[in-house]
Amino acid sequence: MTFRDPAFFLLLIPLIGLLVLIWFRKTNFASLRMSSVQVFKKTPSTMRTKLAILPFLLQISALILIIYGLARPQEANTKIKKNIEGIDIMISLDISDSMLIEDMGQLNRLETAKETIARFVEKRTSDRIGVVIFAGESFTLVPPTLDYPLLLDQISKITTAASARIKDGTAIGVAMASAAGRLKDSIAKSRVIIFLTDGENNSGTIDPETGLEIAKGYGLKVYSIGIGRDGPTRIPVTVQDVFGNKVKTYQPFESKVNDELLQKFATDTGGKYYRASRDDSLEKVFNDINNLETTKIDVNKFTRYSEKFSFWIWFAFFIYLSAWVLQMTWLRRIP
Repeated sequence: MTFRDPAFFLLLIPLIGLLVLIWFRKTNFASLRMSSVQVFKKTPSTMRTKLAILPFLLQISALILIIYGLARPQEANTKIKKNIEGIDIMISLDISDSMLIEDMGQLNRLETAKETIARFVEKRTSDRIGVVIFAGESFTLVPPTLDYPLLLDQISKITTAASARIKDGTAIGVAMASAAGRLKDSIAKSRVIIFLTDGENNSGTIDPETGLEIAKGYGLKVYSIGIGRDGPTRIPVTVQDVFGNKVKTYQPFESKVNDELLQKFATDTGGKYYRASRDDSLEKVFNDINNLETTKIDVNKFTRYSEKFSFWIWFAFFIYLSAWVLQMTWLRRIP
């Protein structure tokens, strides 16, 4: 409840002053002087005598209600309309064998990326998100969707190229073209590719420059991420011993991220390039992207006010009329 003219409540001040004056006069000045009031104390009081003050109290209540009505009480009915402009995002994730290198903390590159992507998805609310995985080939794991539980479930099941039954390698151009193809028909005003890889292009039927031109042609923005450290490292390989047990061994591997190519992806499309060599740095990368690509929400607020003063005025009139009727009938006082 709100009041359109709350200044009318100031009228309560003289009303309170009048009540104090009436009480003071009644307690300090006698209306009729008597030598003794003992005889009146012995007289039994009736219901009429007990309620003699009722008309006066009703009149005061009516005046208070009139002041309340003059302040114009109103009920506000507010409606909020939200226009949400979501973003379409395709995440292109490298799952080549080199992503199993254990140089990102407690987990390897692939598991670190999966966990970070999952936390990124959980922070979005109204954006369609899809996933493309690639090695020597690529395919769409999940097309752009708002079904986040499905998306998170599929992300958790991502494995290496061998388990996904695609050939090993790093087909950057093919992966870029696949992700761009999934966004080409999108009507969202903001369309983004998040591209993660830890190597250089060495496979595929589409070269990276062509993949970049496809993304640019569709007006897509690319955030490229080079994951892992460069230089000599070891790649885990699982083999079977003579007893048929699986044993994890390590083979020497030269890790190299094509920073120049990934930087070009970002620069030419208006995105940004990041280098993540630790698990915490990858988390910061996705937090940065989450802050840069915010969903636009326009809020329109409409408020409609309903006047309630007439009810209180009529209520005050009814109370005052009741007081007058009581004064003229059952509670009539004769001087």
